[in-house]
Amino acid sequence: MRVILATRNVGKLAEVAAIVGSAAEVAGFEALAGTELPPEEGATYEQNALAKGRAVAAAAGVAALADDSGLEVDALDGVPGVRSSRYAGPACDPKANNEKLLRELDGIPTCERGARFVCVAALVTRDGRERLARGEVEGRIAEAPRGTGGFGYDPLFIPAGYERTFAEMAPEEKNEMSHRTRAFREIKKYLKEI
Repeated sequence: MRVILATRNVGKLAEVAAIVGSAAEVAGFEALAGTELPPEEGATYEQNALAKGRAVAAAAGVAALADDSGLEVDALDGVPGVRSSRYAGPACDPKANNEKLLRELDGIPTCERGARFVCVAALVTRDGRERLARGEVEGRIAEAPRGTGGFGYDPLFIPAGYERTFAEMAPEEKNEMSHRTRAFREIKKYLKEI
């Protein structure tokens, strides 16, 4: 089965293709010339993931995979959440997002910096069937960025049970426990049923 992943992120494409494995051949969104992804204007991860999946499935005429993810910080009542990529403004600048997060948490002790990464993955088939799966990984926010790997908030996120940030881990180690892996492993089950 061939599916199109609704992303232009080459790293995400490789990651999802590895997770899905033999359940489907995952192709990149760039194959759909002239098609734009809808803006992430939904109030939930589910709404954003489904909007992207529906748009790509309609444009491609085949099943589509999509996701939306974010970082939820307990001390900030779940912020930045669904607006994680645009936390510091519309430029979607990871460095600015991390700096803003650290400013917001200034003075908050380590024991009160609980957080989680959340990913909602969507599968939308050509005939309109839809499936959602949610993956989460608990952890805490470091007091300063550490590591050079990963992307986004990875230099600040320390998963529960570890002392290293996601950015300090090898990609294989991070991906084994990531929120995206957890969500797409569930989607893989749905792919096998189709």
